[in-house]
Amino acid sequence: MRKLNYKYHLILASNSPRRKELLAGIDMEFEVRTLPDLDESFPDTLPHEEIAEYLARKKASAYSPALKEGELVITADTVVLLNGLILGKPIDKEDATQMLRLLSGQTHRVITGVCLTSIGKQVGFSDTAHVTFGTLSEDEIDYYVNAYSPMDKAGAYGVQEWIGYMGVERIEGSYYNVMGLPIFKVYRELQRF
Repeated sequence: MRKLNYKYHLILASNSPRRKELLAGIDMEFEVRTLPDLDESFPDTLPHEEIAEYLARKKASAYSPALKEGELVITADTVVLLNGLILGKPIDKEDATQMLRLLSGQTHRVITGVCLTSIGKQVGFSDTAHVTFGTLSEDEIDYYVNAYSPMDKAGAYGVQEWIGYMGVERIEGSYYNVMGLPIFKVYRELQRF
C-alpha cells in the first residue's frame, strides 16, 4: 500500500502497541525508537490537567540530543484523572483491581499529552476525553485483571479491550485519545509543523 509522503522522517518514541496501531492508521511511514527507563516524575505543584503534556515534553527532551536533521520524534503520555486522583499504570494486580473499583460507575477524564520535536522546533498539545463506566461487578473486574494485561495502561484498562466493550457506557471526546493517542490532532499538527 502506498504511504503518504511527509517532509520529516517520523519517529514514534513509544513501545505501546496501541500508539503504533493508531499512527500506522494515518498511512505515514515511521520507525519506533525507544529509550530505557525514562524519568516520568513531575512536580507535585503541577496542575493535573498539565501532567500529560509535561511528561510528553520531558520525554522529548530525552530524545532531542540524538535527533538528526529531517527527523521528527513523537512523544506522548496519558493520564487518568478521577475526582482529583491521578491513576497511572498499576504496580500489580491488586493495584489494578483497586483502580477499576474506583472507576466503576464513575466518569473520569483521560488526558493524553503529545509533543512533536525536530531540530529547532517543538509543538506540544493535549486532548481530553470524559469516560463513563457502568457499574462493574467484582467478578468482571477480576476476570479483566486476570485475562488481560492492564499493567501497562493508565487507569488499569484498555478501552479497546473486553472491559471497554462491556464496561464503558459513554465517551465524550476522542475514542483514540482514550486508546493513547489523539490521532486526529496528531495528524493536523503534523500537517502544520
